[in-house]
Formats: sequence, structure tokens, C-alpha cells
Amino acid sequence: MSQLYRSLGRSPTVVAPRSRSYHGPFGRLFPQLAPWAPDTTTDLDTFFMDFANDHMVERVDTAPSALLGSVTELESEFNGGIPAGYTYFGQFVDHDITFDPTPSGLRSVDPSGLLNFRTPRLDLDCVYGRGPDDQPYFYDGAHPKGAERFLVGQVPGSTLRDVPRNTVGRALIGDMRNDENSIVSQLQLAFLLAHNTLVDRAEQADSPRPFDDARRTLTWLYQWVLWHDFVRRIAVDEVWNCALRRTDGCGGRTVWERQLTDVYDWKHQPFMPVEFSGAAYRFGHSMARNAYQTNDPHRGFQSFAPLFDNSGPADPDDLRGFRPMLAKNVPQWDWFLPMQSSGGPFPQMARRIDTKLSNALSFLHEGPANSPQNVLAFLNLRRGWALELPAGTSVAKHLGYDPVPIEADEIDSLWFYVLKEAASLPGVNRGAMLGRVGSTIVAATFAGLLAGDPASFVNVEPGWEPRSDPLLVDGQDNVDDPAWTVASIIRLAGLPASAGDF
Repeated sequence: MSQLYRSLGRSPTVVAPRSRSYHGPFGRLFPQLAPWAPDTTTDLDTFFMDFANDHMVERVDTAPSALLGSVTELESEFNGGIPAGYTYFGQFVDHDITFDPTPSGLRSVDPSGLLNFRTPRLDLDCVYGRGPDDQPYFYDGAHPKGAERFLVGQVPGSTLRDVPRNTVGRALIGDMRNDENSIVSQLQLAFLLAHNTLVDRAEQADSPRPFDDARRTLTWLYQWVLWHDFVRRIAVDEVWNCALRRTDGCGGRTVWERQLTDVYDWKHQPFMPVEFSGAAYRFGHSMARNAYQTNDPHRGFQSFAPLFDNSGPADPDDLRGFRPMLAKNVPQWDWFLPMQSSGGPFPQMARRIDTKLSNALSFLHEGPANSPQNVLAFLNLRRGWALELPAGTSVAKHLGYDPVPIEADEIDSLWFYVLKEAASLPGVNRGAMLGRVGSTIVAATFAGLLAGDPASFVNVEPGWEPRSDPLLVDGQDNVDDPAWTVASIIRLAGLPASAGDF
């Protein structure tokens, strides 16, 4: 591999030119800023691997399974203020808006091949695919009322539900990445079941187009929850409030106003910024825990399942995906999200956003044990260099912020900078959310995607709210409660929220 990196020389050119007039599948927010590169004579693979191990792993050379005996103590050291379920909702969102199939940092970026195979819209194409006519194998063609509903599978030996799978256990879903682990797989299932529920309600209301009505309502609910629940939790309040807000327009109209168009804008349609996809939005990697308590009925309280661990023989209890779901790994959602039935130590918290990744992310199942392919910090650092991303301090100065100091033994990679900035927030906010550079890139991008989608609720029906939608009000626990969150999708889907639901 070191021979490969030496052959690359400086960072390769990518199909995201440094021109404000370019607006393609991928583009740049800061084309005027010079690319960052490490000041080293060491082979890049060695440099990035050494930095990842020295600065970005909680316990070097320690297998995740070795931490399980003291997992509560270790995880409390890194606990943040965001419930653990949002880590995987963020992963689901990423898979909805971006997909570059180039292996993560393991070869040069082909100038003609860096294409986004996902629409840069929050349109749930990772759920609906190309629809029942073009991809009928996602849908229940045997249903007596027609192929309006998704196929749903079942957990072996259980009444619990799983995503549909083929005979070798591979998920039949719009994006295979949403079967990477048990938690995101069950989130994918939540959207399938929520759609089916909405189709039932649309048919009961004698809708002439139940599929279209269900898809529109679920997509708008997803967009609403993403902006009002997820982004609001992870971004600094001042940035979230100005990035996109509903206000009164001329004559008392309801309009949505954006104030970060100097950061992210386009001519005809949104593009996917590489500073977002290759750095700032990868903050979620630092939120993943080594292990989780999954559910009370099948695994029990204080019994932890490792997220990933390829340090030895495959652990049948870990949460890796691409196989039929195990009953013991089905999330009890009030242990992952704040719900009415949550209590005691639940929901579990995500790890705080900082520069230390859990050991599980050094033991992925991407290749042989001890391979660079299994060290996520290495892959992200190498990928940011290949994308010619600017230095974090350069971005901070460009946006008008005072940069967070970078120590002599640290690097100014944009991804590392976003994590360090979050970890540098004062007091109780340390690692509980993104700092100002991270918040600005993430909030500006999501606001721009919503504003740039002609089918989003922001453009089609600016005054829309979940509690005003007849297909949704019937399913909300409390229709007078204005807080619609990720948990609302779980309730709509009917997935097990508490121990009594199993």
C-alpha cells in the first residue's frame, strides 16, 4: 500500500473543481482555500495510521470485547449529551444523500468517477428506490390491494420484524449500507413500516393515490424531524437559528429564510459539498460506542453487545449487519431515544463529539484483522487528503471565526479540526454538539438541500407541520405535543419501544 501512495505523489485532482461556477454532483464550499496536506516525509499510509493510533483511538491495541467487562466505566468517560439513537439516524441520513463507491481512501480518486450515486435531496430514495414499477422486489406485490406497501421480513424464531432478505440473508432494500449494523438496519425497517401504516391510513381516508400520499407525508416528516430534532441537537443554536427559519413574508405569507447562502449555494440545483461529506458530517463517527444494551427481554439489563470486533473469530453477538437480525440485537427504542417509557440510565448516550473514536472503529469487518481497511480514523484522514480539503484553521478564518489552536503534534485536517473544535467547547457543552465551523458547514448544507429541493415541504407547502397532516395526527401519542422527533417515526412504525412491546 505504501508503494501505491508514493505513486500518487501529491493529492490527486478530483471532479470538484475549484471554481464557483461549477455545480456538479460534488462541489466545493471553499474553492479559494488551498488544500491541506501533512508536512511529512513519511509514507502517507504510515503517517495517517500512526496519527490515528496515537491521537484518535481511546485504548490503543485493545479489542472491543476486552473492554466489555468495564464498558460502563469506560463509556461514561466519553458520554456526550445526545441519545445514542441519533448516531444511527445520522448514518441513515448520510446514506440518503450521498454515495461515492470509491473505496475509502484506499486508491486515488478517479477524476471522471467521483459521482454521487444518491440524489442530493432529503427524499428517502434509500427507502423507496425507483418505486414499485421499476423495483418491484422491494414491494409486496401479493398484497390484495396492490403493491403499495413494502415487503417486511421476520426475525428467525421470533415475532419481531426485520428488513426483507433473500435466501442468503442479504437485505432487499434501497441502500445496502443501511444493513451495516443492527441499529441502522432497524431504522430502515422503521421507515418501511411507517410507510405501510400511512398507506393503510390513506386508504381508510379513501385517497385516490394512497402510495403517493404516504410517500409525501413520510418524506416531509423525515425532513421536519431532521431539521427540528437532529440538526437542532448537533448545531450551535445561533447557527441553527439563522441557517433556515420560518418567518412571515410579504402580506403575512409563511416563508423559509436562509442566511448562510455565502457558505453554500448553487445555480440550478444543489450539489454535495466535499467539505460536508468528506469531513464535517463525519463527526458522527466519534459518537459510536464500543457496545450497547440492546433490549431487556432477549439480552437483559447490563448485558452489552459489541458494535464491531474482528480481533478474533467472528462474534455471533456483535451488532454487525449483512445477515439476518438476531432477536437479542433488536433495539428496544426507549433505550436509544428519549421516549415516554424511557427511565433510569436510558436512553443510552452517544459518545461525545471529540477526537477519540471508540475501539470498535479500529476493528471493523472490512478486511483482515490489523488491516488499515479496519481503522476508520485512518480511512477518514486519508480520504480528506485525497479530496484536497482545506485546513480546518483556514476554514475557520474564512468564516470569520477565531480558530481553535492546533497543537504541535496534531494536524490541521478539516475532519480532525471539526472534532477538536467540538471537544473544545466550554463546560457542559464540551463534545455535546459541534463547534461553530462544524455547525456552519452542516447546517448550511442541510438548509441548502431542503431549500433546493422543489418537492420539499419548505417549497411545496411552507406552512406544513406534522400535527397539521391528517395522516400523522392519528398516530401521534399526544397530538397537542409539538415535539415531533425521530421517536415519532418509531411510534408510527410500531417497532418495540419498551420491554412490554416484545
